[in-house]
Amino acid sequence: MQAALGTLAASSFAGAAMQADSKKENTVSTDPLFRISLAQWSLHRTIRSGELDAMDFATCSTKQFGITGLEYVSAFYNERKEDDSFPADLKKRADDHGATSLLIMVDGEGHLGAPGEDERADAIDRHHRWLRIAKAIGCHSIRVNAHSEGTPDEQIALCAKGMTGLMKHADALELNVLIENHGGHSSNGAWLSTLMRTVDHPRFGTLPDFGNFVLDWNTMEMYDRYTGVTELMPYAKAVSAKSHDFDDAGNETGTDYDRMMKIVLDTGYRGWIGVEYEGDRLSESEGIVCTRDLLTRYGGRA
Repeated sequence: MQAALGTLAASSFAGAAMQADSKKENTVSTDPLFRISLAQWSLHRTIRSGELDAMDFATCSTKQFGITGLEYVSAFYNERKEDDSFPADLKKRADDHGATSLLIMVDGEGHLGAPGEDERADAIDRHHRWLRIAKAIGCHSIRVNAHSEGTPDEQIALCAKGMTGLMKHADALELNVLIENHGGHSSNGAWLSTLMRTVDHPRFGTLPDFGNFVLDWNTMEMYDRYTGVTELMPYAKAVSAKSHDFDDAGNETGTDYDRMMKIVLDTGYRGWIGVEYEGDRLSESEGIVCTRDLLTRYGGRA
């Protein structure tokens, strides 16, 4: 029943993808409402086990899942990030498989909202390196984090300084810098929206994630995911379709995708939406396929 409702809901706000025809019913347009990409984090266990070389991400994504949009994770390439041949090698892997490199999710490169000016400057320099790599492989963005210290307002001010400094490099490379709701204050949609308005830069945006709304990992205090995505979508330049588990009808059990996808598409967003499976009951491959197939209900195409 829920699967039928999902299809019905999709058709109600995916009219642009349907063609009315008096002789044919439910004729699907060749133009998708959005394209489906794959977040490399969906394969983190497979990569860390050594079963998949991170350099073969494009091969795996295109051949195993039929997904050509690639979202990389910087941590899987730390050993090669200072290798001058690395960007060209990664780009060739994508090009050889007709894949599109979209963004790099950058972690572990210092706090852009650090209280100390020297520490912020170091973090900006380290993220600048990933901006250069992103440019070389053809991405439109990098995703960064909003780690800081102090009161919520103090952290807004500190993060704004770090982000503004990084945006100078992003501007020069014609790239975007995105923040994902990724724990702490960044998982508070109102706080992150305030940071967006404070920095106020056309290349500074959000990467709303359907599931990363944990405000405090000790108490497991949560921010409402639907409110959060609603607040972040006006600034979105990418979207992460987080998933953890599925019922027998193919519905994600932790997120109401009918409701969430309506929020996303009602804003007019028509960019890439990334599959990011993070569950443990299904294998990573099974979870990726289930998430990809669920997104197709709403007018997406890999």
